[in-house]
Amino acid sequence: MSFNEMPTDLLHCDGESHFDEVDIPTNSLQVHPNAAVFDVSARYATTHISFTRIPAGAGQVDQHTVPGRVLTVRLDGSAEYQTSDGDRRHVPAGGFVLFEDAHGKGHKTEHSPEEQTVIWISLPRGLDQL
Repeated sequence: MSFNEMPTDLLHCDGESHFDEVDIPTNSLQVHPNAAVFDVSARYATTHISFTRIPAGAGQVDQHTVPGRVLTVRLDGSAEYQTSDGDRRHVPAGGFVLFEDAHGKGHKTEHSPEEQTVIWISLPRGLDQL
């Protein structure tokens, strides 16, 4: 399983955000005798979860950072994100992004025209396992 991650490049002290691909290792697991085998990842520590309704016509949000390391899951609608280094990615409904650009130059967001619902999952330790 893989998805987009948007970290900030603090190693070079320029604060640029960029996209990386993250691969989440999974194991096959029989969760119930009468169910198909599922691919299941390790468990990750979270501190809170919130649900956000983005109104129709929200449009573009100029350069901004996130309040902390957060995994966003788009339930409907879509967005296009642009990192401070200029890379763009479209994230459709059902897609998710791990934002780690809590510092530095941040990113821009262009929301699709319709109303959207996004789940924000705080991951203070990122993808370090429990």
